[in-house]
Amino acid sequence: MQLLNILVSITCFFLLLFSLNLFFAKSGIRRQNILLSLVFFARFGQIFTAILMNSGQTNALRLFFQGFTPLYFAAPAFFYLYISGFLRREHQLKKWDWLHFIPALVAIIHVIPWPGGADFNWKAIGNQLGENGYLSLQLRSGLFPAYFHNLFRPILIIVYMFLCWRAVLTTKRHSPDLEKEEKDWLLFLLSAATFFQMAGLLPLLFRSMQIPLYNHFFIALNCSVLLLILIYALHRPRIFYGYLLIAINGEQRKTESKTDSILDQAIVVQNDDTVDGKQIMLHSNRKNNIPLQQISLYSVLMKDALENEQLYLNSQLQIIDVANKINIPVHHCSFVLNKHIGKNFRDWINGYRVSHFLLHYPLQSEKMTIEAIAQESGFKNKATFYNAFKKEKGLMPKAYFQKKALEKDMEGDLLA
Repeated sequence: MQLLNILVSITCFFLLLFSLNLFFAKSGIRRQNILLSLVFFARFGQIFTAILMNSGQTNALRLFFQGFTPLYFAAPAFFYLYISGFLRREHQLKKWDWLHFIPALVAIIHVIPWPGGADFNWKAIGNQLGENGYLSLQLRSGLFPAYFHNLFRPILIIVYMFLCWRAVLTTKRHSPDLEKEEKDWLLFLLSAATFFQMAGLLPLLFRSMQIPLYNHFFIALNCSVLLLILIYALHRPRIFYGYLLIAINGEQRKTESKTDSILDQAIVVQNDDTVDGKQIMLHSNRKNNIPLQQISLYSVLMKDALENEQLYLNSQLQIIDVANKINIPVHHCSFVLNKHIGKNFRDWINGYRVSHFLLHYPLQSEKMTIEAIAQESGFKNKATFYNAFKKEKGLMPKAYFQKKALEKDMEGDLLA
């Protein structure tokens, strides 16, 4: 028993470590980091509750079991949204994504201590959980009957695991640009999750077949496999340091490779920018002593990220997102914009948004308003769009299009 407690405690520590690291990580995609951190935290809660079951801490068990229950019901949705967001390069939750958390909302209603509600025998609940596992609970622990735990949650797990596998197996159709390393990470993560979820459902199968059940064995098996997976990840640095600790996203990896390639192929030009074979450093800003050649490289990478990947369509885009995208310091990114490109960050991305708007307006003007097309082009609101458009073109949109139409008519008259 003591060995089991040590094993469970070590597992809890690592799960909590990974969840906190991902939640507060500054690199990678914030949406993805938070979703994966909550998956790990839910698993931490489940194992920590198992410790409380074995220790007989009734009051603590009640507090943590009820507190983590909504998270248990949200965890399958967290995992699915992580997988689908990874495949589709999504940076934010969409409106429809919030519907996935309805089961968690129902679970919150379930655990709320409603006035006049029944008193629950937490000592008996703890004994039952300790003997047969979480999904075997036959006693009420909240507003709804016991099958809310032992039937509804297994169905939820199976449905979401199916959706995850379907999303990954149809990767070629939805995400043809996914790299092999990213596919390996998804398969690794999904396979591990499938094992743990199916192992969690085994007690239901055993009980239906009247096979003796030893819950301690399943707890030890889960913790042991989890630690083995951790050891495997430690020997795969790109998984451990790329996703679990540092949380670098796949797009950033591509840019890092591109940056290394460009730097390897860079040729030092012997002209007025070199003296005695040494590169001249820019001294206009002592905090940004960047070689001229590197400034040009940064400029190319920044423009490539904006133009080819259309980052400007994200209305919440910040300079730190562009800097992280091409893996350079934020102050270097700002310096290149101000001193080399000659614009501040807001004017720079708004220029791309205006160009995108002008490209799509002729195609969509009959079925969409100007404001709707502007929003699809990355503008947060109407005022920002009109200000940016006038700054770029010197006229408001309607006046600009009237001018263009007049010029077109005049050209037609001349040709006639």
